[in-house]
Amino acid sequence: MHFHALADGPASWPAALWTLLGYFTITTNLLVAIVFTGVAAKARFATPWLLGATLLNILLVGVIYGLLLQGLRELTGGSELANVLLHRVTPALTAVFWLAFARKGTLTWRAPLFWALYPLGYLAYALVRGAAEGHYPYPFIDVARIGWEQTLINSALIALAFVAAGEVLVWLDRSLGREAGP
Repeated sequence: MHFHALADGPASWPAALWTLLGYFTITTNLLVAIVFTGVAAKARFATPWLLGATLLNILLVGVIYGLLLQGLRELTGGSELANVLLHRVTPALTAVFWLAFARKGTLTWRAPLFWALYPLGYLAYALVRGAAEGHYPYPFIDVARIGWEQTLINSALIALAFVAAGEVLVWLDRSLGREAGP
């Protein structure tokens, strides 16, 4: 919906796609779409590890939106609907799916460190792209406005919270796995 709104406006389709791919929200929702397509197709790659990684990353989208981004922009029409679907509905439904259907008891304590590679890779991409284009996708990593020191502090705090939330997810996975039994 948001792509359609951009492409029907001043941007061409390639420009609209390029704009959208600058956002963690969009890349992570694409990850969710790919993983759940794999789930629906019963693909082998849709493992508990990948489902945990996908859940944690889409929850990051929802939490960061709720804590740091909500209300910063006035959205209407299709953009507002897309915003709600991408930041609220998808994280909530992914969590419900994980709780109800993901096999539990297999996640390791090191998993969140590996899961963090995706958002850290995105951060590097966003910072390089932002420096090249002069536009950063999120205010908490806007080097031009807040400087490198604050950007790195913000990024480190988010990364630590991400890994801590991942450890909570592993604990929940193991606890639910024990309750289900062999």
